[in-house]
Amino acid sequence: MVTDPDFTKTGLVYWTYAESRDGGNGTAVARGKFVDGPAPKMENVQVIFRQTPTLNSSLHFGSRIVFGRDGKLFIGLGERSIEEGRHQAQRLDGHLGKVVRINPDGTVPSDNPFIGHAGAKSEIFSIGHRNIQSAALHPTTGELWEVEHGARGGDELNVVRKGKDYGWPTISYGIEYRGVPITGGITAKDGMEQPIYYWDPVIAPSGMVFYTGDLFPAWKGNVFIGGLASTALVRLALEGEKVVGEERLLTDLKPERARIRDVRQGPDGAIYVLTDEAAGRLLKLVPAARR
Repeated sequence: MVTDPDFTKTGLVYWTYAESRDGGNGTAVARGKFVDGPAPKMENVQVIFRQTPTLNSSLHFGSRIVFGRDGKLFIGLGERSIEEGRHQAQRLDGHLGKVVRINPDGTVPSDNPFIGHAGAKSEIFSIGHRNIQSAALHPTTGELWEVEHGARGGDELNVVRKGKDYGWPTISYGIEYRGVPITGGITAKDGMEQPIYYWDPVIAPSGMVFYTGDLFPAWKGNVFIGGLASTALVRLALEGEKVVGEERLLTDLKPERARIRDVRQGPDGAIYVLTDEAAGRLLKLVPAARR
């Protein structure tokens, strides 16, 4: 879910969800106007995007959505995991395993990279992704960064650039869950992008934010990523597009280690973390001296 950049005036909220359709299911994006009051509600709800093709799978919906600085909407989509879907990640005739870019009303921006390509979906911005669940804009460059789930190893941090191929499933730093190589077992190929950073074993990413606040001055410019399998908040120190340090935070949450579903920065510079567990929590992180 994400609010409109001009939410105080428009009241618009955008969200993704798994939608049942003929032939299975798929990711969809809707928007509506939030109306507060004794019985809060969403008005004028409309679906603005539907991932195609539809597949019968319960996995890899992707779904992270981010507004670009130009007001366009990026949507990170999974390839649905099953063989029928994963091998479409580098094809242009569907949305599986892609980052798509649309206008807030669901129309297609005129400067998308594959407009005019025969048989290509005009919403596509980049290809060759596995399952994107972390994404955020870099605070200086304004570019979209994302972290996608690998298989058994191979979670990737990427800078998403127009028209680029990020390699899945042709190249990967992971292996199949059953222990055999993915495709040809190669990690690089001409014409395919290399990740800035990868994890093996995986962190199972979800949620991401670049820290720009003053409450934690030593962390300014760092990127924070929620970890599901790693049950940790992952902090990466950056120099340009190079990761120069990694730290795992919140590894001792009680009563048990918790999956981190999302992470955001508040207007006060605090870091807010959402846990994914039976009794999920919203946590506020501040420097120890301010507790």
